[in-house]
Amino acid sequence: MTSAQIPLRACGSSGLELPALGIGCWAFGGGDYWGPQSQKDVDAVVGEALDLGVSYLDTAEVYNNGGSESALGAALAGRRTRAIVGTKVSPDHCYPDALRASCEASLRRLRTDYIDLYMIHWPLNPSAFRHYTADPKIVANPPRLPEALATLAALRAEGKIRHIGVSNFGPQQLAELAAVGVPVAANQLAYSLLSRGIEIEILPACQRAGIGVIGYMALLQGLLSGKFASLDDIPAVRTRTRHFSGKRAGSRHGGPGIEAETWAALQEIGAVADEIGMTRASLALAWSAARPGVTCTLAGCRNVEQLRDNVRAIERPLASEIVARLDRATADVLDKLGPFVDYFQSVENSRTA
Repeated sequence: MTSAQIPLRACGSSGLELPALGIGCWAFGGGDYWGPQSQKDVDAVVGEALDLGVSYLDTAEVYNNGGSESALGAALAGRRTRAIVGTKVSPDHCYPDALRASCEASLRRLRTDYIDLYMIHWPLNPSAFRHYTADPKIVANPPRLPEALATLAALRAEGKIRHIGVSNFGPQQLAELAAVGVPVAANQLAYSLLSRGIEIEILPACQRAGIGVIGYMALLQGLLSGKFASLDDIPAVRTRTRHFSGKRAGSRHGGPGIEAETWAALQEIGAVADEIGMTRASLALAWSAARPGVTCTLAGCRNVEQLRDNVRAIERPLASEIVARLDRATADVLDKLGPFVDYFQSVENSRTA
């Protein structure tokens, strides 16, 4: 494949620039959620991604219990300076000493002496802590955002991280960030044709604050891939969001879901894709990348062929009338789900309040 022209975009007012397309590395290293992943394919994907200008690689300490970071670090051997690496610290590790220890462990697994973008993975609130730990000491005396940000600022001053970021922070947490005053480069958030909630409050708030937005789950864990003939064909582990009935296996939101609206939107998205000669996955990626205010759209890649498909999707900008048509096709889903962007929890128990 010839060299791609993936545009770079300013990440808010931080000075960091990210490509319009990045790679979500959750599957790297293999694990229970996504299944096995060969290091050979990881090496090939990372190498070709860098050659094509897809330089942002996003991981987290929790992905495959550190296996994702380790696999990415191995793949970056000899080409680290060409990559922009983002990783995330879990909220229960955000006490000053624990945060430092997590950063050092990530540096070792990534085989690097600096992290380009180091993010707090979820807000520091009770709902998020319950997802990561049952330790009563943490629940009773949780980490505090000012102390966590102060530690991140110290790590940045030491050169161990270059930019501070957050993930899944809603309006309340963004206000808390502003009150602390430590500059934050990016907020990483779920964003797709069927998860547009950030458009209502969070995206405008980030734009006002000069914070870039990195969109993840652009294919909604495969729902937008076009691979499934019905909602019941989707693996149970991927039907836990508020799009689906709370009675489905593994769901924890307990709500009625919006399955009829979701399926109707998928049918219209498919009709648009067929009409303009794109796959459903490519169309979904192209739409996400076309949204003003979104710095970078993440997509997972299990092999080079998937990477090339994703690059082609980004290289082909969507006409404004197609974007508008897709907006209309998914407006009912947006209206029913609202501005609440923790799609796995009930509104009352949202980690992104």
